[in-house]
Amino acid sequence: MTDKDANLVSTEQLSEMTGKTTYATPIFGSYAADVEMPETKLNNDPIEPRIAKEMISEYLSTEGNAHQNLCTFVQTYMEPEATQLMADTLEKNAIDKDEYPMTADLENRCVAIIENLWHADQNEQPMGTSTVGSSEACMLGGLAALFRWKALAKKAGIDIYSEHRPNLVISSGYQVCWEKFCRYWDIEMRLVPMDKDHLYLNPDEAMKYVDDHTICVVTILGITYTGRYDDVKGMDAALTEYNKTAAVPVRIHVDAASGGFIAPFIEPDLEWDFRLENVWSISTSGHKYGLVYPGIGWIIWRSKEALPEDLIFWVSYLGGQEATMAINFSRSASQIVGQYYVFMRNGFEGYKEIQMRTMDVAHHLVEGIKEMGLFEMYEEATECPILCWSLKEDAGKKWTLYDLDDRLRMHGWQVPAYPLPVDMEDITCQRIVCRADLSMTMADKFLKDMAAEIKNLDNATVIGSADTNISNKKFDHSGR
Repeated sequence: MTDKDANLVSTEQLSEMTGKTTYATPIFGSYAADVEMPETKLNNDPIEPRIAKEMISEYLSTEGNAHQNLCTFVQTYMEPEATQLMADTLEKNAIDKDEYPMTADLENRCVAIIENLWHADQNEQPMGTSTVGSSEACMLGGLAALFRWKALAKKAGIDIYSEHRPNLVISSGYQVCWEKFCRYWDIEMRLVPMDKDHLYLNPDEAMKYVDDHTICVVTILGITYTGRYDDVKGMDAALTEYNKTAAVPVRIHVDAASGGFIAPFIEPDLEWDFRLENVWSISTSGHKYGLVYPGIGWIIWRSKEALPEDLIFWVSYLGGQEATMAINFSRSASQIVGQYYVFMRNGFEGYKEIQMRTMDVAHHLVEGIKEMGLFEMYEEATECPILCWSLKEDAGKKWTLYDLDDRLRMHGWQVPAYPLPVDMEDITCQRIVCRADLSMTMADKFLKDMAAEIKNLDNATVIGSADTNISNKKFDHSGR
């Protein structure tokens, strides 16, 4: 008997003695393959790591394909080298700059790179930090504006504790994080309605909502509903005039969750950033067009004056004094490392090439959908690689975009149908967010599937019975 045979016998004997399977047992021949995945309480006994991994992987495999999710802004691909680097740094605590000084240095480099992209003036001493996604960054931008307003309003003799709450002015196409901010900190949210002619913030209309209790105007570089950019330069000009006689000057926070990593490469001459005097803070999402897996965000303030001292905390942590201005505390530094990797890997020209190619795919989809002759385009990827359309009123179809949404899911595509915001909610749209991993080949596949399902919907509604009329009956994806 060889040593190998002896080892096998020993393993089998151990299995018999313990009544449990071993690492030599195939996964699907293992006792643990029949163990239920815990739901409300822990199982009694541990199981082998390879079996736990396989069971969870199989469970997750029933979800949709992330690459076919055309409604999410969130990055769904990174290079294997980046993925490995991030996996290798998962244990690093981003807040502990004393223990991980090199990681902290990479964060500072990322902040400096973004400052440069957004034309911050180093003489003004800009400041910035990473966050857990752009929602936390928006919260910080809003808090800084609130703290600044309180200090300036007191000096101007304005009663900040009166029945007039501080307010924030933003278009009705806002992302929900701003509603959270206003609710959490008791801010009046003043919504500037959008219309067909202004699918973005209209500065003239927005100024009607500004007064002595306005903490800031939020402009959006890539509205969630359509991808359109607000007129930041026009808003800046309007506030410049207002601030000449205002008791409390009003500044701009730019929510550049999407456009912050698009505009510098696609439209470098577009003035939306710190080149404008009233832009005092900008937030963005690194896990959208910053090309990093979730969740990572960034916020930059144009100067020390823009970031009140009250928002900076000095904490004693593992033997050192560290400055922190984020809401979250302990979190993995892996996304910060991933962001630096993408910056270093791509450089300016690499980013430009990726964003331009993504725009090309978006424009290809726009043309393909327009050729179908059924849809009114509300956004044609003019600024961000995002397209949005509704069904023409004279299309003569008995089905709706909700039905088309449902049919496309049968092919794995997620293309949501939804109403536009306040004052336009009678219009139902569908939206595609093109990301770097959506190839031209996959775009053609989508257009082919979309055309086929439109034909299926037409055929089904022609039959006209209660059971087959698609506009009255949603598809059951369980197969029943």
